[in-house]
Amino acid sequence: MPNDTAFESRHNADAVTATDISPTTPDGRSLTERAYEAIKYDIITLRLRPGEILNEAQLMQSTGLGRTPVHQAMHRLALEGLLVILPRKGAMVAPVSLNDALEIIDVRMINETYCVELAARAATPGDLAAMRAVLAGSREAIATRDVAQMMRIDRDFHLAISRTSRNHTLAELLRGLHERSLRFWFLALSTPSHLEGVYEEHLELFEALAAHDGERARRAIARHIEEFRTHILKAI
Repeated sequence: MPNDTAFESRHNADAVTATDISPTTPDGRSLTERAYEAIKYDIITLRLRPGEILNEAQLMQSTGLGRTPVHQAMHRLALEGLLVILPRKGAMVAPVSLNDALEIIDVRMINETYCVELAARAATPGDLAAMRAVLAGSREAIATRDVAQMMRIDRDFHLAISRTSRNHTLAELLRGLHERSLRFWFLALSTPSHLEGVYEEHLELFEALAAHDGERARRAIARHIEEFRTHILKAI
């Protein structure tokens, strides 16, 4: 499991539940949180393939963590739809469904076009600087064909836009939709030309937001989402 602090840290604030009594690690994360992040990363990046059967012993070995945190992490991932618990057998990585992907895309289209319009109105210099900083690593990720890094950039860019909308309910809804989209990244957007296309779409959207042009931003995000739909249909 790579040391992927940028990918993992965003979950920390809302991840610990009343049933999570694992000791914390030096960086403040519980052992359950560490197990959850490690297993989720491997599912999202397809190191654990859709339909693959898992058991606690296997995941204990891969994460280097004990049975209790792994067990709790597996049940959290099942609640999020990434694992299917198999009684007395362990768990299965949830299959990838084209229908699920298309439903997510449809809901994103409705909500994210509204979100970028709000963000275009509300964006401050600080908001735009945060978005620019997120996009700064895109060229290197494309050059090195780092799909995982480009996925993180895409996710973080969309999260920055959601925050800029100043609508917390909408931002939380879109956060969940983006999380559910991550596995499809690795299925559909793994070639250099696709990565370059995503970067160009990001730049187009950023320029519209920087110009405070809500209608232009709506058109840009609609094209971005439709391109994602096109690649998904080819890949699944």
